[in-house]
Amino acid sequence: MRARALVAYNVRRIRVQRGIPQEQLAYDAGVDRSYMSGLERQQANPTVDLLDRLAETLGVAVSELFVRPSKGAPPPASLPKGRKPKPARGKRT
Repeated sequence: MRARALVAYNVRRIRVQRGIPQEQLAYDAGVDRSYMSGLERQQANPTVDLLDRLAETLGVAVSELFVRPSKGAPPPASLPKGRKPKPARGKRT
């Protein structure tokens, strides 16, 4: 697995494990949400400074972003899409 793929895999894995939406991670790390999406899809090439900010924001060491997944490990899951459902209103009679 190439370095860009390792970073993408691990950023998403850690983000999902912590329940952090992509938009929130991007905001906290000081990057645009679309850039964060590209990073997780291996389309962005992050700088060392950005890797440092992402690791700090996620609460891990930079080296954690380069950990190789075990053979046969499934891709990181996704957080549920969309907004939380609104509570049901009582019916009027």
